[in-house]
Amino acid sequence: MLKYSKQRESIKNFLVTRYDHPTAETIYLNIRREFPNISLGTVYRNLNLLAEIGEIQKLSPGIGPDRFDGNPAPHYHFICRHCGCVMDLTVSGLDHINILAGQDFDGEIEGHITYFYGACPSCKASEKCSS
Repeated sequence: MLKYSKQRESIKNFLVTRYDHPTAETIYLNIRREFPNISLGTVYRNLNLLAEIGEIQKLSPGIGPDRFDGNPAPHYHFICRHCGCVMDLTVSGLDHINILAGQDFDGEIEGHITYFYGACPSCKASEKCSS
């Protein structure tokens, strides 16, 4: 059984209110308001623990630092190659991807992580303006 932690609970509650998929540093700067003596290392440890036990998602998009999502339910993400923002995507009809991946695989597919990359609406609009 996991010991209760006010700091961990505060981190989780902060993430549940955010949809911008903040970095550990952003979370740290906000949590410090409530816990001035908290360290960045403590924030990282709690984020990794929350991700490990499935209460949040840790996103490693390959562009910039890891991001964190307070929504642990399986869903897809879009990463802007220009500004680095991370957004939730509503994609239906991809449930069969695990079956397709398992057709020529002798192991067992339990899930998948997929990131979509490109230009977010803001960056796409600014590209049109500068053309």
